[in-house]
Amino acid sequence: MQGDKKELMSRLKRIEGQIRGIQKMIEEDRYCIDVLYQVSASRAALKKIGLLMIRNHTRVCVSNAIKQEHGEEAIAELMQLLDKFMD
Repeated sequence: MQGDKKELMSRLKRIEGQIRGIQKMIEEDRYCIDVLYQVSASRAALKKIGLLMIRNHTRVCVSNAIKQEHGEEAIAELMQLLDKFMD
């Protein structure tokens, strides 16, 4: 998990920079389309973080729950999360 955590934190710092860049673009009255492209890029980056976390959760948490015979609950929880994540 430590390597994953380091990667996630690095990605979040980049997204934080993107968001600050969007704020600055709005303050400077930059062209709307340029701002919207940056918003789209930030959303895609957040989605990637979510997918990495879902992958890790499935590999570790859901796998452990299945081994401990709590798999049905863990799978139901994961499916509920995926429903929300796909919106």
